[in-house]
Amino acid sequence: MRSGILLVLLAAKLAAQAPVSVAYQCTPQDVEALGLNCSPDEPCQVFLELSSAEAAGSHLFVTGNLHTRDVTLSSILLASDDGGTTWSEPAARLRSASLEQIEFLDQVTGWISGGMIDPLARDPFLLITKDGGKTWRQKMLFEDTKYGTIAQFHFNSLNVAELILDASRGKAVRQELYGTMTGGDNWEIRQVSNVPLRIRDARPANSSGLRLRADSAGGAYHLEKGGGRNWAGIASFKIRLADCR
Repeated sequence: MRSGILLVLLAAKLAAQAPVSVAYQCTPQDVEALGLNCSPDEPCQVFLELSSAEAAGSHLFVTGNLHTRDVTLSSILLASDDGGTTWSEPAARLRSASLEQIEFLDQVTGWISGGMIDPLARDPFLLITKDGGKTWRQKMLFEDTKYGTIAQFHFNSLNVAELILDASRGKAVRQELYGTMTGGDNWEIRQVSNVPLRIRDARPANSSGLRLRADSAGGAYHLEKGGGRNWAGIASFKIRLADCR
C-alpha cells in the first residue's frame, strides 16, 4: 500500500473556521472506468461520506468514501498527528471502494474494514498497519469474489479475531461469523445465521471518545471528542467537494 498520498489538508479547530475540503479531480480515466454520465450541462456532484473515527495515541484517523449520487468513486483515509490541525492521506484511494470500522490494538497495530461497491457490495478486505498508521497494506478476506460487507470485527490480540460478514439481500438476512488465529491472514467460517449477529466482546461505539456528526444544513461532517451531552469540536469536513463534468 502506498503511503503519504500527496495531500495535506488544513482543518478547522473552531466551528467558525472553514471546514476541510478534500481534493478531488475528475479524470477521463475515472469517467470511463466508473461509467460516469457527466457533462457541463449536467455535472456529477462529488460528495464526501465519513464512516468512522478512531485515535491511536496522539494520532487521529477518519474513514469513508467519495461518491456521486449514483456511484462510489473511491475510499478515503484521513489522518492527523497534531490534534486535527492538519490532515494527510496515508493510504492510496481505492477505486469503487469504501472504508468503515477502525480498530487499534495498541498505538502501533490497527485494522480498517472495507469493501468494493460497484454497485453491489463485494470483495471485503482489511487495511492493516503495524507502524501506528503511517503505512497500510490491503488484505483481501477471500481469494474469490464474495458478496457482502464487513458488519463488525474485533481483534482480541495480534492473532485472534472475529468478523461478521453481512450478505443479506433485501429483507432476507444472512450473516456469517468468521474467526482467525493468524492475525487475519486466514479466516474460517464458524456460524451462519438468518438473524443479525454480534461479536460478544467487541468494543462499544465511541469507546475512544470520538464521534462523527453529519450537519446537512451546514454541509459538513464534524469530528468531535467527549461523551454524553458534552462534545467539543476537533475538525470539520466539507461534504460537497467538486463537480465532475
